[in-house]
Amino acid sequence: MARSARISLDAGDIRILRELQRDASRPVAEIAKAVGMSQTPCWRRIKRLKDAGVIRQTVALLDRRLLGLDFVAYAFVKLALPSRANMEAFDRLVATWPEVLFCERVTGAVDYLIKVVVEDMSAYDEFLRYRLLDQEMVSDVQSRIVIATSKDTTELPVWDD
Repeated sequence: MARSARISLDAGDIRILRELQRDASRPVAEIAKAVGMSQTPCWRRIKRLKDAGVIRQTVALLDRRLLGLDFVAYAFVKLALPSRANMEAFDRLVATWPEVLFCERVTGAVDYLIKVVVEDMSAYDEFLRYRLLDQEMVSDVQSRIVIATSKDTTELPVWDD
């Protein structure tokens, strides 16, 4: 698997990325004004950043609580045999589960860390029993239930070097 090369960004690109991370729904003219450039050069930079893959997608961030998704847990998943085939199978499987917001392969005593968002404890219990623990490749799951969230952001720390 090839690694992606780091793209070179100048101060203008970084200012644009900061503004877009805060609110990408604003018109380009408003973003251009906020970063101190005219609209056309700003639009070109945004297009270049999209074409280069720096801006992967533009999405709406939803309030999970207003949607009735009040329960958040982190599950540490251990595979019975952490082989390449099992890891690839688990990666494909977890990608189909809408309750899982992210899944990361980690080092240490477990193989994966996943963030699960559901309605309540009962829904999480169902997810555990009928999705995660129903998989023969999964040998153990340790859950950590979120009591409170101190910080929740999608902004990456981009800054000038």
